[in-house]
Amino acid sequence: MASSSEETRVVAGRYRLRSVLGSGSMGTVWSAYDEFLHRPVAVKEILLPPGVTAGQADELRERTLREARAIAVLSHPNVITLHDVARQDGEPFVVMELLPSHSLAELIRDHGPLSVEQAAAVGDAVAAALGAAHNAGITHRDVKPGNVLVAEDGRIKLTDFGIARNVSDASMTRTGMTLGSPAYIAPEVASGKAVTPAADLWGLGATLFCAVEGHPPYDADGDPLETIGKVVKGEVPRPSPGPLAPLITALMAKEPRDRLPLAQVRRRLYPILEKAPRVLFGPEMFAAASGQREEATDTREISARPAVDDGPAETSGELAADPGPLPFGPSRPEASGELAADPGPLPFGRPADTLAAPRPAVGTLVTPAPVGRSTAATVVLVAASIVLFLAAAFGGFVAARVIGAQPVAPPSREDTSGLSAPQPTVFERRTGEASSVKGVQDGTFTVDVPSGWTRFTSSQAGDDLPLSTLVQFVSADGSQMLAVNHFPKYFPGNDIDDYVKALEKSRSSGEFRMVSQAKLAEQDGRTMMYRTIDRAPAGSVSRTTYAKVFKQGTSLWAVSVTVPTEQEGTAKTALYDRILPTFQVTG
Repeated sequence: MASSSEETRVVAGRYRLRSVLGSGSMGTVWSAYDEFLHRPVAVKEILLPPGVTAGQADELRERTLREARAIAVLSHPNVITLHDVARQDGEPFVVMELLPSHSLAELIRDHGPLSVEQAAAVGDAVAAALGAAHNAGITHRDVKPGNVLVAEDGRIKLTDFGIARNVSDASMTRTGMTLGSPAYIAPEVASGKAVTPAADLWGLGATLFCAVEGHPPYDADGDPLETIGKVVKGEVPRPSPGPLAPLITALMAKEPRDRLPLAQVRRRLYPILEKAPRVLFGPEMFAAASGQREEATDTREISARPAVDDGPAETSGELAADPGPLPFGPSRPEASGELAADPGPLPFGRPADTLAAPRPAVGTLVTPAPVGRSTAATVVLVAASIVLFLAAAFGGFVAARVIGAQPVAPPSREDTSGLSAPQPTVFERRTGEASSVKGVQDGTFTVDVPSGWTRFTSSQAGDDLPLSTLVQFVSADGSQMLAVNHFPKYFPGNDIDDYVKALEKSRSSGEFRMVSQAKLAEQDGRTMMYRTIDRAPAGSVSRTTYAKVFKQGTSLWAVSVTVPTEQEGTAKTALYDRILPTFQVTG
């Protein structure tokens, strides 16, 4: 339960926080009350861990806003609805629909595997939600049981679009995290390849696997990097024989192009749902948690039934919804929502006699014609008035310019050309941490980066390559990126040719073209320029990368600048040639 101080806390002057629904490393989700619209809502607040740096704090804020942008464009019954993004003391708060529910992960943990019909209902709802997201150009990237909400009334919704991105955005990750949850991440995402909507198909298949088997397809409790390695290089787990096994296998195909499309997923699930009972998730599945919430209900609450959001934080890390009567919500019978039959006079309205005829627009020249004047005379008079008005205006302009000692003629084009000159890019010294998996401080570096670029860090496990740490600095619009990839203990078991081959293999035919390569004179390594194409439903995006790959000790370092291909002419001089000389490994 919230403390007394927390109960009186109000965000943005209207959202009164009530109690904590869940809390994790990324933030806290509150049950709250909108005092303006008089409705219960869920409010997600960023949680900044102790000792977090300013850069990491910015990353957490950006992730919160990315979630808001992702769900703002979606309006679907199987997606949590966004109400607002509020600001309080400079921090963003995401206000969303409040759904009394449990996550699918909680239901499986407490009650074991789902029935075939229950799993089919989950699969159909999540497939429908993903279909709406993909049609809007959004890839969820983290489909898993913990992000699927199931309500007692049968509603099923997909939530947490925190690492979702539009297909036109550059890849972004949370600091120290991979693009998704290791046990449910798609193989191509885990290996650092381009993220496409097909990654969500794998996530859906892995979620259904967990639903029918009672456990994730891969070990979620072990070393996350070891789990990623199994996802990339291991065999795909097979579900037990059953009606949904072929569907799960078709979704969890290693190659993205081989995965079953969402439309076919729903088509295959329809016969199962057609014969399913009307109530799939009975009240017994929600009784235990409800009992816990009743025990935790504050004695000051006098609502007819306990609010569903008063349980301990560990019972619900997701969004919940209508908590019923609000015990301390303001009682305002006058705000019943009904419109008055006659709202009365408008406080700033004009007198009735002024409404008979519209007023002429401001600045309109009106010359009424006297009674008896001919049409020709009226036209001549109006024309003469216009000429006199223009002459007076021009004379006034000339007089003002002369008195002010300013030239009468307009300034020449050369006088203003300097105003459109682009401002030079401002660079700042940044530090990155690309240490090895075990946390040894062997990957610290410094480099000059354009001011305002945001840093993201992730771990990678690529085809035919050992584990690595990738640090990315991304421009504000997501179109330009500096990437630093560190492969510890790469040598002597591998060489630079292996890296180049793996780079080419990471893309399908026609999506990668090596433009040029040259060996470095001062050290073991080479420079490269290559172009890639990212394909998505919203269209293809061509990017150009300038890279330097070199050996330092037993490590391989790859430092690259990626820009849209149409910028490649200026990017090499303005970015790559400016940044690369400043890169220095410091630890």
